[in-house]
Amino acid sequence: MKKSLIASAAFPQVNLYGIADAGVTHVTGLAGGSKTQLRSGIMEGSRWGIRVQEDLGGGYKAMATMESRVELDTGALGNRPASGNQLPDRLTAGLPASLVSGLTNGVGSQLGVNLPNRGFDRQAWLGLVTPVGGFLMGRQYTPAFEAIATFDIMGTQSALSAGQLVTIPQGVDIRYDNTLQYRVVQGPWNASLMTSLLGGPTSGSKRLVGMNAIYKGTAFQAGLGYNTKNDSAGAKALTTTVAGASTTWGNVTLSGMWARIQEPNPSDGPELAGQLATSGATAPLIQNVLDRFKQDGQLLHVGARYQLGAGGHITVAVTKLNDKRATNADVTTYGVAYTYPLSKRTNLNMVVTRYNNSANAQTAPGGNGYLGGVTAAAGRDSTSLAFGIRHTF
Repeated sequence: MKKSLIASAAFPQVNLYGIADAGVTHVTGLAGGSKTQLRSGIMEGSRWGIRVQEDLGGGYKAMATMESRVELDTGALGNRPASGNQLPDRLTAGLPASLVSGLTNGVGSQLGVNLPNRGFDRQAWLGLVTPVGGFLMGRQYTPAFEAIATFDIMGTQSALSAGQLVTIPQGVDIRYDNTLQYRVVQGPWNASLMTSLLGGPTSGSKRLVGMNAIYKGTAFQAGLGYNTKNDSAGAKALTTTVAGASTTWGNVTLSGMWARIQEPNPSDGPELAGQLATSGATAPLIQNVLDRFKQDGQLLHVGARYQLGAGGHITVAVTKLNDKRATNADVTTYGVAYTYPLSKRTNLNMVVTRYNNSANAQTAPGGNGYLGGVTAAAGRDSTSLAFGIRHTF
């Protein structure tokens, strides 16, 4: 529910909105054993935001959104995974102890959400809607991520969501800075085209280009999404391609999604290479480390949701990451989520998720608002049990 602060013919409409989501999680398989914690953002990241809209007439509207995350367990603007600085074993195995320490204190210390503590990390953009489409600029969700959110049966919520399998390294750019986006909505058809400007120190560096096209019918949805970006040296880095479809029959919704994740050059490769060179690492050793941060994999996701009425539902899902590189760090997750409505704006949630890690994988379950991190060692499986409450306003 949105709180309208100003709404008249003479002034723009300003809405204050938000989500408060927190609960208790119990996760097995972590270093030091199982951990029971209070976490913020189990189903959805806790947040508050302001939306502004002004009708300019003639089919034109001015719009802006500024959205900030907030961690209900600490009051902070960002968070760290339960596993802290720990990196997957496949990224550090066989390296000199001094280099492992450097990676753990460097790359490992950067694992988390909004560690720079940006005030409006979730969204910050201004746009103009015209009769031929909308033009938006600022920090925005990327087209490929929007496709994932549409065809993930969980809508990216909880440890059961598909994107939880591709967090270290990150398999899709969720949001991006300095972006220009063109959006079109014609009936059930939605499409967008995005590019970023001034993302790095030189022209073309850190530049992201993305696009999607999604049909959102009442009983059937289908679509594609695509992101690709360069590293700071202008070399091709993370590319994410998504295709999905869903259908609804009465109270049942079935959804399926396929995603290809390719990263021939690590997104932060030039920066990491510079850090390694400063620490005295040789060129062959630097290349060996950079190769470990490359990605080539497929994500397959299927799920079903049964609506129980009055906003309640039960959802089951299975997701598999097929790592096509020599590391072969495959992960399969499955589980069930249940939402029980207390009112139109408040609900209780329970999620049980199992992560089966192959011999070289060690992904740990997280939540919508935080990273799960890694299990104690490669091949260690993990189970997550979460109980939470979510309130929207």
